[in-house]
Amino acid sequence: MPGPIRVIVHPPSPTGGRRVRVDGEILGLAHNVVDVAEFLRRAGLEIDPAEVAEAPWIDWRGVGPERWGPKT
Repeated sequence: MPGPIRVIVHPPSPTGGRRVRVDGEILGLAHNVVDVAEFLRRAGLEIDPAEVAEAPWIDWRGVGPERWGPKT
């Protein structure tokens, strides 16, 4: 049986948005938690956007789900 799925939300890029990666595959550039939920849905992982920020299996790199743009 394979191990748990690894979801990584990378730090905000200098131009805004955050890369979302599942098991090493980049799913896209998210600009909010709704985007993250949609990318995960397309990958077969159903999650309510309201639960994305608190999901223990999502690794938020650099900063948490409150920041999506470059540091100002």
